[in-house]
Amino acid sequence: MTAPGLVVAAHGRHFIVEVPDGTRLTCHPRGKKSDCVVGDRVQWQPTGSGGEDEGVIQKIDARRNLLFRQDEWKTKSFAANLDRIIVLVAGDPMFSESQLTRALIAAEDAGIDVCVVLNKADLPQAALARERLAPYRAMGVEVHDCSIKHDAEAARALFSPLLAGRTTLVLGPSGTGKSTLINLMVPEAAAQVGEISTALNSGRHTTTTTRWYWVDRPAGTALIDSPGFQEFGLQQIDVQRLPRLMPDLRAHIGDCRFYNCTHRQEPGCGVRAAVERGDISPSRYRIYGELFDELSRSSHR
Repeated sequence: MTAPGLVVAAHGRHFIVEVPDGTRLTCHPRGKKSDCVVGDRVQWQPTGSGGEDEGVIQKIDARRNLLFRQDEWKTKSFAANLDRIIVLVAGDPMFSESQLTRALIAAEDAGIDVCVVLNKADLPQAALARERLAPYRAMGVEVHDCSIKHDAEAARALFSPLLAGRTTLVLGPSGTGKSTLINLMVPEAAAQVGEISTALNSGRHTTTTTRWYWVDRPAGTALIDSPGFQEFGLQQIDVQRLPRLMPDLRAHIGDCRFYNCTHRQEPGCGVRAAVERGDISPSRYRIYGELFDELSRSSHR
Protein backbone atom coordinates (compact mmCIF):
# COMPACT_ATOMS: atom_id res chain seq x y z
CA MET A 1 0.00 0.00 0.00
CA THR A 2 1.55 3.33 -1.07
CA ALA A 3 1.03 6.74 0.56
CA PRO A 4 1.17 10.23 -0.99
CA GLY A 5 4.06 12.62 -0.34
CA LEU A 6 5.74 15.79 -1.57
CA VAL A 7 9.46 16.01 -2.44
CA VAL A 8 10.88 19.02 -0.53
CA ALA A 9 14.63 18.44 -0.96
CA ALA A 10 17.04 16.21 -2.82
CA HIS A 11 20.68 15.28 -2.46
CA GLY A 12 22.08 12.65 -4.79
CA ARG A 13 19.78 9.63 -4.54
CA HIS A 14 18.26 10.68 -1.23
CA PHE A 15 15.07 12.70 -1.05
CA ILE A 16 13.16 14.34 1.77
CA VAL A 17 9.46 13.54 1.35
CA GLU A 18 6.82 15.38 3.34
CA VAL A 19 3.61 13.47 4.12
CA PRO A 20 0.19 15.14 4.49
CA ASP A 21 0.47 15.61 8.28
CA GLY A 22 3.74 17.57 7.81
CA THR A 23 6.11 14.78 8.90
CA ARG A 24 9.26 14.52 6.78
CA LEU A 25 11.22 11.37 6.04
CA THR A 26 14.20 10.32 3.97
CA CYS A 27 13.38 8.20 0.92
CA HIS A 28 15.27 6.68 -1.96
CA PRO A 29 13.85 5.87 -5.41
CA ARG A 30 13.14 2.37 -6.59
CA GLY A 31 15.69 1.34 -9.20
CA LYS A 32 19.02 2.93 -10.06
CA LYS A 33 17.80 5.99 -11.91
CA SER A 34 15.85 8.78 -10.29
CA ASP A 35 13.87 11.46 -12.07
CA CYS A 36 12.45 12.99 -8.88
CA VAL A 37 12.71 16.76 -8.40
CA VAL A 38 11.59 19.15 -5.69
CA GLY A 39 7.86 19.83 -6.07
CA ASP A 40 7.07 16.32 -7.28
CA ARG A 41 4.04 14.57 -5.79
CA VAL A 42 4.99 10.96 -5.23
CA GLN A 43 3.71 7.63 -3.93
CA TRP A 44 6.01 6.00 -1.36
CA GLN A 45 6.15 2.96 0.90
CA PRO A 46 7.94 2.46 4.24
CA THR A 47 11.10 0.37 3.89
CA GLY A 48 10.75 -1.36 7.26
CA SER A 49 14.46 -2.10 7.06
CA GLY A 50 15.58 0.17 9.89
CA GLY A 51 18.27 1.69 7.61
CA GLU A 52 18.97 5.40 7.16
CA ASP A 53 16.18 5.65 4.57
CA GLU A 54 12.65 5.32 5.92
CA GLY A 55 10.83 4.95 2.62
CA VAL A 56 11.00 4.00 -1.05
CA ILE A 57 9.55 6.22 -3.77
CA GLN A 58 7.49 3.91 -5.94
CA LYS A 59 5.98 6.37 -8.41
CA ILE A 60 6.03 10.03 -9.44
CA ASP A 61 2.51 11.41 -9.95
CA ALA A 62 1.74 13.18 -13.25
CA ARG A 63 3.33 16.64 -13.32
CA ARG A 64 1.56 19.86 -14.27
CA ASN A 65 4.87 21.25 -15.50
CA LEU A 66 8.64 20.93 -15.15
CA LEU A 67 11.20 23.72 -15.43
CA PHE A 68 14.57 22.53 -16.69
CA ARG A 69 17.61 23.58 -18.69
CA GLN A 70 19.48 21.44 -21.17
CA ASP A 71 22.91 21.80 -22.71
CA GLU A 72 24.86 19.47 -24.99
CA TRP A 73 25.87 17.19 -22.12
CA LYS A 74 23.06 17.03 -19.60
CA THR A 75 19.59 18.07 -18.54
CA LYS A 76 19.21 19.82 -15.18
CA SER A 77 15.73 20.06 -13.70
CA PHE A 78 14.90 22.88 -11.30
CA ALA A 79 11.47 21.92 -9.93
CA ALA A 80 8.03 20.58 -10.86
CA ASN A 81 4.39 21.62 -10.41
CA LEU A 82 5.09 25.36 -10.22
CA ASP A 83 2.50 28.11 -10.22
CA ARG A 84 4.98 30.94 -10.71
CA ILE A 85 8.64 31.75 -11.29
CA ILE A 86 10.22 34.90 -9.89
CA VAL A 87 13.43 35.85 -11.67
CA LEU A 88 15.40 37.98 -9.20
CA VAL A 89 17.87 40.34 -10.87
CA ALA A 90 20.02 43.25 -9.74
CA GLY A 91 22.22 46.06 -11.06
CA ASP A 92 25.06 44.98 -8.76
CA PRO A 93 26.13 42.51 -10.00
CA MET A 94 24.52 43.64 -13.30
CA PHE A 95 22.21 40.94 -14.61
CA SER A 96 22.82 39.17 -17.92
CA GLU A 97 20.05 39.91 -20.39
CA SER A 98 20.87 36.68 -22.21
CA GLN A 99 20.37 34.63 -19.01
CA LEU A 100 17.12 36.48 -18.27
CA THR A 101 15.84 35.82 -21.80
CA ARG A 102 16.74 32.13 -21.54
CA ALA A 103 14.89 31.77 -18.22
CA LEU A 104 11.81 33.51 -19.67
CA ILE A 105 11.86 31.26 -22.76
CA ALA A 106 12.11 28.11 -20.60
CA ALA A 107 9.20 29.33 -18.45
CA GLU A 108 7.11 30.15 -21.55
CA ASP A 109 7.87 26.72 -23.01
CA ALA A 110 6.80 25.04 -19.75
CA GLY A 111 3.64 27.18 -19.51
CA ILE A 112 4.59 28.72 -16.15
CA ASP A 113 3.63 32.26 -15.12
CA VAL A 114 6.75 34.42 -14.59
CA CYS A 115 7.63 37.83 -13.23
CA VAL A 116 10.90 39.73 -12.84
CA VAL A 117 11.91 41.54 -9.65
CA LEU A 118 14.76 44.04 -9.63
CA ASN A 119 16.36 43.92 -6.19
CA LYS A 120 18.81 46.50 -4.74
CA ALA A 121 16.67 49.24 -6.30
CA ASP A 122 18.24 51.76 -3.90
CA LEU A 123 21.70 51.43 -5.48
CA PRO A 124 22.93 53.79 -8.25
CA GLN A 125 23.32 50.87 -10.72
CA ALA A 126 19.55 50.27 -10.54
CA ALA A 127 18.90 53.07 -13.07
CA LEU A 128 20.79 51.21 -15.81
CA ALA A 129 19.16 47.92 -14.77
CA ARG A 130 15.69 49.53 -15.14
CA GLU A 131 16.65 50.78 -18.60
CA ARG A 132 17.71 47.26 -19.60
CA LEU A 133 14.38 45.90 -18.28
CA ALA A 134 12.27 48.42 -20.24
CA PRO A 135 11.81 46.13 -23.32
CA TYR A 136 10.53 43.37 -21.01
CA ARG A 137 7.90 45.64 -19.44
CA ALA A 138 6.95 46.80 -22.96
CA MET A 139 6.32 43.21 -24.14
CA GLY A 140 4.08 42.46 -21.16
CA VAL A 141 6.42 40.86 -18.62
CA GLU A 142 5.47 41.77 -15.04
CA VAL A 143 8.44 43.71 -13.61
CA HIS A 144 8.79 45.00 -10.02
CA ASP A 145 11.38 46.96 -8.05
CA CYS A 146 12.42 46.44 -4.44
CA SER A 147 15.28 46.62 -1.98
CA ILE A 148 14.96 43.60 0.29
CA LYS A 149 17.77 44.62 2.66
CA HIS A 150 17.23 48.37 2.56
CA ASP A 151 13.43 48.35 2.98
CA ALA A 152 12.28 44.99 4.31
CA GLU A 153 8.71 46.10 5.02
CA ALA A 154 8.13 47.36 1.46
CA ALA A 155 9.69 44.14 0.11
CA ARG A 156 7.39 42.02 2.28
CA ALA A 157 4.39 44.04 1.05
CA LEU A 158 5.49 43.40 -2.56
CA PHE A 159 6.20 39.68 -2.24
CA SER A 160 3.29 38.63 0.00
CA PRO A 161 0.61 38.95 -2.74
CA LEU A 162 3.01 37.64 -5.42
CA LEU A 163 3.51 34.43 -3.42
CA ALA A 164 0.08 33.99 -1.79
CA GLY A 165 -1.45 30.54 -2.32
CA ARG A 166 1.17 29.58 -4.92
CA THR A 167 4.23 27.40 -5.31
CA THR A 168 6.92 29.82 -6.52
CA LEU A 169 10.44 29.08 -7.70
CA VAL A 170 13.00 31.88 -7.22
CA LEU A 171 15.60 31.94 -9.99
CA GLY A 172 18.61 34.18 -10.28
CA PRO A 173 22.38 34.30 -10.19
CA SER A 174 24.31 34.30 -6.92
CA GLY A 175 24.49 37.70 -5.27
CA THR A 176 21.05 38.96 -6.27
CA GLY A 177 19.51 38.45 -2.82
CA LYS A 178 17.71 35.10 -3.01
CA SER A 179 18.83 34.08 0.48
CA THR A 180 17.82 37.49 1.85
CA LEU A 181 14.38 37.02 0.28
CA ILE A 182 13.99 33.51 1.76
CA ASN A 183 14.99 34.76 5.22
CA LEU A 184 12.57 37.68 4.94
CA MET A 185 9.55 35.60 3.90
CA VAL A 186 10.40 32.43 5.87
CA PRO A 187 11.71 33.45 9.32
CA GLU A 188 12.30 29.81 10.28
CA ALA A 189 14.22 29.09 7.03
CA ALA A 190 17.49 28.38 8.85
CA ALA A 191 15.74 25.79 11.02
CA GLN A 192 14.20 24.15 7.92
CA VAL A 193 17.63 24.01 6.26
CA GLY A 194 19.14 22.48 9.40
CA GLU A 195 16.49 19.76 9.55
CA ILE A 196 16.98 18.88 5.89
CA SER A 197 20.80 18.88 6.16
CA THR A 198 20.65 16.59 9.18
CA ALA A 199 18.17 14.23 7.51
CA LEU A 200 20.23 14.05 4.33
CA ASN A 201 23.45 13.82 6.34
CA SER A 202 24.86 16.30 3.86
CA GLY A 203 25.84 19.36 5.92
CA ARG A 204 27.02 22.32 3.91
CA HIS A 205 26.58 20.54 0.59
CA THR A 206 22.85 21.27 0.64
CA THR A 207 23.65 24.86 -0.40
CA THR A 208 23.98 23.46 -3.92
CA THR A 209 20.54 21.85 -3.92
CA THR A 210 17.02 23.05 -4.61
CA ARG A 211 14.83 23.35 -1.51
CA TRP A 212 11.16 23.84 -0.67
CA TYR A 213 10.13 26.26 2.11
CA TRP A 214 6.64 26.74 3.47
CA VAL A 215 5.77 30.43 3.78
CA ASP A 216 2.22 29.56 4.89
CA ARG A 217 1.43 25.85 4.84
CA PRO A 218 -2.36 26.07 5.48
CA ALA A 219 -2.68 28.61 2.64
CA GLY A 220 -0.51 26.52 0.28
CA THR A 221 2.11 29.27 -0.06
CA ALA A 222 5.57 27.85 -0.77
CA LEU A 223 8.92 29.20 -1.97
CA ILE A 224 11.47 27.04 -3.77
CA ASP A 225 15.06 28.25 -3.71
CA SER A 226 17.34 27.12 -6.53
CA PRO A 227 21.14 27.26 -6.75
CA GLY A 228 22.68 30.09 -8.77
CA PHE A 229 23.74 29.04 -12.26
CA GLN A 230 26.21 30.34 -14.83
CA GLU A 231 24.71 28.82 -17.95
CA PHE A 232 21.11 28.21 -19.01
CA GLY A 233 21.03 25.85 -22.00
CA LEU A 234 17.89 25.63 -24.13
CA GLN A 235 18.74 22.58 -26.23
CA GLN A 236 15.21 21.26 -25.59
CA ILE A 237 13.76 24.04 -27.77
CA ASP A 238 13.27 23.38 -31.47
CA VAL A 239 14.82 26.31 -33.37
CA GLN A 240 11.61 26.79 -35.42
CA ARG A 241 9.63 27.39 -32.21
CA LEU A 242 12.07 29.94 -30.77
CA PRO A 243 10.43 33.14 -32.12
CA ARG A 244 7.03 32.04 -30.80
CA LEU A 245 8.48 31.77 -27.29
CA MET A 246 9.65 35.41 -27.41
CA PRO A 247 6.54 37.65 -27.08
CA ASP A 248 8.06 40.73 -28.75
CA LEU A 249 9.04 38.69 -31.83
CA ARG A 250 5.84 36.64 -31.80
CA ALA A 251 3.77 39.82 -32.18
CA HIS A 252 5.27 40.46 -35.67
CA ILE A 253 5.61 36.94 -37.12
CA GLY A 254 2.30 37.33 -38.96
CA ASP A 255 3.77 40.23 -40.97
CA CYS A 256 6.49 38.08 -42.59
CA ARG A 257 6.22 37.39 -46.33
CA PHE A 258 7.35 33.77 -45.91
CA TYR A 259 5.65 31.33 -43.55
CA ASN A 260 9.01 29.69 -42.70
CA CYS A 261 10.90 32.97 -42.25
CA THR A 262 13.91 32.68 -39.91
CA HIS A 263 13.87 36.49 -39.31
CA ARG A 264 17.57 36.67 -40.17
CA GLN A 265 17.93 37.69 -43.83
CA GLU A 266 14.71 36.98 -45.73
CA PRO A 267 13.07 39.86 -47.65
CA GLY A 268 9.72 41.07 -46.33
CA CYS A 269 10.43 40.00 -42.74
CA GLY A 270 7.98 41.53 -40.26
CA VAL A 271 10.30 40.95 -37.31
CA ARG A 272 13.27 42.77 -38.87
CA ALA A 273 10.97 45.61 -39.90
CA ALA A 274 9.82 45.87 -36.27
CA VAL A 275 13.46 46.05 -35.12
CA GLU A 276 14.11 48.89 -37.61
CA ARG A 277 11.01 50.76 -36.36
CA GLY A 278 12.15 50.36 -32.74
CA ASP A 279 9.27 48.02 -31.78
CA ILE A 280 11.76 45.27 -30.87
CA SER A 281 14.89 46.28 -28.96
CA PRO A 282 18.25 45.69 -30.70
CA SER A 283 19.52 43.71 -27.68
CA ARG A 284 16.55 41.34 -27.82
CA TYR A 285 17.02 40.79 -31.56
CA ARG A 286 20.77 40.20 -31.02
CA ILE A 287 19.99 37.58 -28.32
CA TYR A 288 17.48 35.95 -30.70
CA GLY A 289 20.25 35.67 -33.33
CA GLU A 290 22.66 34.12 -30.82
CA LEU A 291 20.05 31.59 -29.67
CA PHE A 292 19.04 30.81 -33.26
CA ASP A 293 22.66 30.00 -34.15
CA GLU A 294 23.17 27.95 -30.96
CA LEU A 295 20.00 25.89 -31.47
CA SER A 296 20.66 25.46 -35.20
CA ARG A 297 24.09 24.00 -34.44
CA SER A 298 22.65 21.56 -31.88
CA SER A 299 19.89 20.40 -34.26
CA HIS A 300 22.53 19.45 -36.88
CA ARG A 301 24.59 17.32 -34.49
